[in-house]
Amino acid sequence: QVQLVESGGGLVQAGGSLRLSCAASGRTFSRDGMGWFRQAPGKEREFVAAIRWDGGRTNYVDSVKGRFTISRDNAKNTVYLQMNSLKPEDTAVYYCAASSLGLAATESDYDYWGQGTQVTVSS
Repeated sequence: QVQLVESGGGLVQAGGSLRLSCAASGRTFSRDGMGWFRQAPGKEREFVAAIRWDGGRTNYVDSVKGRFTISRDNAKNTVYLQMNSLKPEDTAVYYCAASSLGLAATESDYDYWGQGTQVTVSS
């Protein structure tokens, strides 16, 4: 059974940091692009960041550039999202996903999804 399990969410004050992890099991994802999406209350899910299978390229939504960093450890079948300088508008459920494409930014390009982890940033 293929699973993606996110962890590391929580409550943090504005300006603080969190590191999200996404552990994959059931098969290796070392050849998949991996991504992070988020969904705020009352809003559609949006792309946050993606990383190529080898970590050689990354892509970010403009609103998180310079604050968030996506990385991966293929030996551990895990992808990370380091979030710094957090803002209240970053509050959302964060999802990780796996794609057979290299650096996808569209939900429909992702084949596997985690259940999400809540990130709440207080002002």
